[in-house]
Amino acid sequence: MRVYEGLEGLEGLDMLSKITASIQIAATPEQVFDYTQDYGKRLSWDTFLRIAQLQGADKAASGVKAWCVSKHGLGMETQYVSFNRPNVTAVKMTKGPFMFNTFAGSWKFDAAENSGTLVTFTYSWSLRFPFSLISPVLYRILLSNVRKRLADLKNCIEREIGMHHPVPA
Repeated sequence: MRVYEGLEGLEGLDMLSKITASIQIAATPEQVFDYTQDYGKRLSWDTFLRIAQLQGADKAASGVKAWCVSKHGLGMETQYVSFNRPNVTAVKMTKGPFMFNTFAGSWKFDAAENSGTLVTFTYSWSLRFPFSLISPVLYRILLSNVRKRLADLKNCIEREIGMHHPVPA
């Protein structure tokens, strides 16, 4: 059983598929972490979602649950299993589309050598049969989606945060 960085404690999951994508953003890890974990701002950059809400909490934290619905209408409840500002967050699916047997994700924020942040999104999942038959198609769709979300995050954060809080040289 492989355990992916940021997904410790999920050893019982049967993770058959995994995607990872990264982008560099001209902001500090603290700025990027805080921006991505602010659910009041989530829909301004996360173009994949039409609903993003924390459940029973005002701020994201370990143990907190979130409800997100994609633009396609698929809803998923996740629970934060790691919240280590400004380095990493990780979630696991607690309720979701029937096609997923398991789903987990982590977002890493690493300081880059040129004073920016390397943001890495990693998602791992297994599909129930017969959805597992379309795993290669879903892989390509999710990878494309993750790359677009990262590009949208970069554009929004550099436009919004860069105006008010330039990255130190």
